[in-house]
Amino acid sequence: MNKSTFSKDSLPHWLRFFIITILSLALGSCGQTAVVSPPEDAGDAVNVYFTGGSRDYKQVITAVTDAIYAAQSSIDIAMYNLNLREVEQALRDAHKRGVNVRLVVESDALDGWVPQSLKSSGIPVVSDGRESLMHNKFMVIDKHQVWTGSLNLTENGVIEDRNNLVRVDSPSIAEYYTQEFEEMFTAGEFGNNSPQGNPEEGRFKAGDIPVEVYFSPDDGVMDILLEEVASAREEIVFLGYSFTSDPLAQALVEKARQGVRVMGVFDSDMVIANTGSDYEWLLGAGLPVCRDGEAGLMHNKVIIIDQQVVITGSYNFTSSAERFNDENVLILDDPHLAELYLAEFTDINAHCLP
Repeated sequence: MNKSTFSKDSLPHWLRFFIITILSLALGSCGQTAVVSPPEDAGDAVNVYFTGGSRDYKQVITAVTDAIYAAQSSIDIAMYNLNLREVEQALRDAHKRGVNVRLVVESDALDGWVPQSLKSSGIPVVSDGRESLMHNKFMVIDKHQVWTGSLNLTENGVIEDRNNLVRVDSPSIAEYYTQEFEEMFTAGEFGNNSPQGNPEEGRFKAGDIPVEVYFSPDDGVMDILLEEVASAREEIVFLGYSFTSDPLAQALVEKARQGVRVMGVFDSDMVIANTGSDYEWLLGAGLPVCRDGEAGLMHNKVIIIDQQVVITGSYNFTSSAERFNDENVLILDDPHLAELYLAEFTDINAHCLP
């Protein structure tokens, strides 16, 4: 069919979702690549990467290390945990080339071999030094490129676990993340010791894609998520590694009662380990939720609304994420990105426990 006479945007949402679902399952059975980019008409300001399943994990490592090797002036990383040898080598090389490399980690990860190796190389490393978590996972390169999502730069994170990683090319968004980094690295302000944020300041565009950026606990993230859920008209799909937020669960049940399709996948281990997991509540309310059945963690923290809006980041759907931990959240308003996340949801859902 001639491209000039056919646009996938002319297809109904349900047919587009069906097509991307079939393609996702077919690719998964033959060794699907780990790197998935938006269609060319979405531009290249935002790119998405997924890990886990049957993918070649080396492609994600290569994408991250290529970006580090290409850095010219600065690399700021706030990472809950990291132990990838390839990333350690790339950061050491960047430091030797004169790139200003800085690292913030969760205090429990400070004694890990990568933070200690980087520290011994002269790279400054700061930890939060408190009980609550520095749970961010983001990297800012040359003040124009941001990498974030649910992925810690660890072996399990890229090889076994289901994660998503988003690369955003935008100087204004990079500056916004840098401000958050400076709070932690320079001012030593973590969690609920951080200054109150102004959520209105976190609205940007990356190319033609509207992007909202929020940090927790600064910005009152849960209220923002509840507003997004309340706006749903047709469908809400979620992937929740740790889900104990009763306000969010109640909002999903209410939308289902209003006729909105609500579907979700929980991480199996966290359903058992979490005190107050909302899995049984949602299941008992008649929502089609399930527990993932793969060996690795279902580590995503994602909500997809009306096949249009994607919410992702490090923020688990928990009180700790809302009140105590350092977290970051992206809201991406783009149907092509939503298609990619819906395809990932479908692949994960296909592996749910009976």
